[in-house]
Amino acid sequence: MKLTLSHLWDGQPVPTEEHIHLALGTWEGGLEVRVDAPGPWDPTPPGPAGPFWGLWEHEVVEVFVAGENLEYTEIELGPFGHHLVLRLRGTRKVVQKELPLVYTVVRSAGRWRGVARVDRALLPPGPHRMNAYAIRGRGEARRFLSWQPVPGAEPDFHQISCFARVGDLLMD
Repeated sequence: MKLTLSHLWDGQPVPTEEHIHLALGTWEGGLEVRVDAPGPWDPTPPGPAGPFWGLWEHEVVEVFVAGENLEYTEIELGPFGHHLVLRLRGTRKVVQKELPLVYTVVRSAGRWRGVARVDRALLPPGPHRMNAYAIRGRGEARRFLSWQPVPGAEPDFHQISCFARVGDLLMD
């Protein structure tokens, strides 16, 4: 499955050079997420690459995968090797955080490319609904991109009702 983040969270288009491309597929252990994004735009988060609480305060691409019963997994991937995987039950109700993830990143020629492998045990059972987002820039230049737009006066990525139905992401 291929997705392009080509709009701001409220549906306003962004220039082509800002588009972020995602490819989702399976591997024998679960879900693989590939990111191809311009930048990085933001400075490196403090701390070593790996699980990083508060990654959403930095440049990040986020994939939300929901199952039934308001269970969902949030996968956050940064351009410097930082990541965060959360399991939630109910809107913003974190039940597990900083879960393990195999994640590699390469930065070159004004782009970054990341590959994450998420163990199937960290995802809710299908059928799935999902949305994807990106947060980039600082201060007045901060931008919130979205695959599927979300309503409201400001970006709220936890609106499960706005996630697109995608079937079972883990079916081979």
